[in-house]
Amino acid sequence: MIIGISKERRPNEYRVGLSPAGVKMLTERGHTCFIEDQAGRGGGFRNSEYEKAGAKIAFSAEEVFGRADLLLKMARPMQDEIEWLRPDSAVAAFWHLASARQEKLDVLREKNIYTIAYEQIRKTDGTHPVLRPLSQIGGTMAAQTAARLLQNKWGGRGILLGMIPGVPPAEVVILGAGVVGTYAARAFRGLGAHVTVLDNDMDALQCISENLPGVVTMISTPYNIGRATAYSDVAIGAVLVSGERSPILVTREMVRAMKPRSVILDVSIDQGGCFETSRPTTHDNPVYVEEEVTHYCVPNLSGVVARTATHAFVNAAIPYILELADRGIENAVENIPALKIATNRH
Repeated sequence: MIIGISKERRPNEYRVGLSPAGVKMLTERGHTCFIEDQAGRGGGFRNSEYEKAGAKIAFSAEEVFGRADLLLKMARPMQDEIEWLRPDSAVAAFWHLASARQEKLDVLREKNIYTIAYEQIRKTDGTHPVLRPLSQIGGTMAAQTAARLLQNKWGGRGILLGMIPGVPPAEVVILGAGVVGTYAARAFRGLGAHVTVLDNDMDALQCISENLPGVVTMISTPYNIGRATAYSDVAIGAVLVSGERSPILVTREMVRAMKPRSVILDVSIDQGGCFETSRPTTHDNPVYVEEEVTHYCVPNLSGVVARTATHAFVNAAIPYILELADRGIENAVENIPALKIATNRH
């Protein structure tokens, strides 16, 4: 099979769809890999490393898209990139189709493209093995980012998350006790914040209570969410409903009741966001103020820690990529339930 790895073109997206180690695993099995010139630069991977692993360097995006039976990306293709796709080919990426524009879906349908959504690959136990490592990174980065946004320089309340004797810590509220929420709670707790996690899954809250002593858990109801966010210095959106838009859990009225200059960091923005006041931003212009609250809603949160994110992603995704290449797209999708649930043919 011909595998294509393209350079990511979204602003501040430095990750790459496959590392040299992943390329080597494919070429050793007899597959051909074309990688766009300098596609791995943001993650610190040189062209020479890919060539040593057996890849061929392509000097235009159109060549990579046009040759590939299976195109490997991180972010979903942009409109012009979809136009470059060869009909009847396949694209594996974090598609987040629930928030995709209709015109993109129309072109995919016209070209009869297989879309394999990494975030929807789901095992029989309900876990999302490829999404998990990036969710871990997102949760960890939420604490780092919020700590900065609370500083006066960024328009924050001038609060340190914690660790200072005699001074109360910051109040952090996390909506969602999944992977993002758990890693965010761990990171915030490690920085000394007082952390409250809300979810409607009692088993998930039980897991938080047992593994993160000191973290407060609450069942997620509109009343509890409104009460918790009102006293928070930081509110984190960490809600995932697989294949669907994130539900709006925090209304504009609730945001209005939050402390002035507090921080909302909506990690759920990839799937539309769980705050009524959320809208996508970029790493170049990451924040805006609404209802006197600072909002940070960058979809590709892990895109600026590209090397860590790419390695973590490839570790999780490579078994499925190998199956797609070795078996062929149709055979792999038909016979591997985790892939079947994540694949659409438009």
